[in-house]
Amino acid sequence: VQLQAYGGGLVQPGGSLRLSCAASGFSLDYTAIAWFRQAPGKEREGVSCVSISGVYTYVSDSMKGRFTISRDNSENTVYLQINSLEPEDTAVYYCSARQPARCSQYMEHYTVWGQGTQVTVSS
Repeated sequence: VQLQAYGGGLVQPGGSLRLSCAASGFSLDYTAIAWFRQAPGKEREGVSCVSISGVYTYVSDSMKGRFTISRDNSENTVYLQINSLEPEDTAVYYCSARQPARCSQYMEHYTVWGQGTQVTVSS
């Protein structure tokens, strides 16, 4: 059972990134996959989650429109599209898995974690 997060990088403000979380050893059909992020000196926070019951976004209302989570069951991969990137989005982004497939914004509810991918927004 493994998650691999990738797709981060250095992006200028206003740019976009699509992060990927590839799952192996289990099916997304029965799993909630969430993205969290941890900025330097801050606690890890929930960004968004997808499960069979729907999509949930945990960032503040002012940021919600910039984050889109989606999944491709045929590829066993979950994506996080981030648009209009801001320096405040700089963080390590982690994907995590929870079974049963119930989304939660609390990291202690997730049992499997990917290694994280660094997103740096800077000019």
